[in-house]
Amino acid sequence: MGYLMLAGAIAAEVAATTAMKYSEGFSRLGPSLVTALGYLVSFALLARTLKSVQIGTAYAIWSGAGTATIAVLGLLLFGEGLNTTKVAGILLIIGGVVVLNLGGASH
Repeated sequence: MGYLMLAGAIAAEVAATTAMKYSEGFSRLGPSLVTALGYLVSFALLARTLKSVQIGTAYAIWSGAGTATIAVLGLLLFGEGLNTTKVAGILLIIGGVVVLNLGGASH
């Protein structure tokens, strides 16, 4: 159940960050409200996750998955460029999350 809440926290964080881009510096009300609500939900779900998942593991997955997803959405939605360095960074994030999970498997 903890990992299901963590997935929700990641989804809410990604939605909030994407809405922040659309808020145009918090000058548009709708996306600004989605940003605030998304981060509130994300932190609430992350806090609940920490009842059953180790903090290092949960935070690594939350931040790593969120960062990698936002990088991909930047490519797809906002036309951001893709280069070798960006691909390497995303792969390192994923690798780091995997290594932390392997090291934190016992609870």
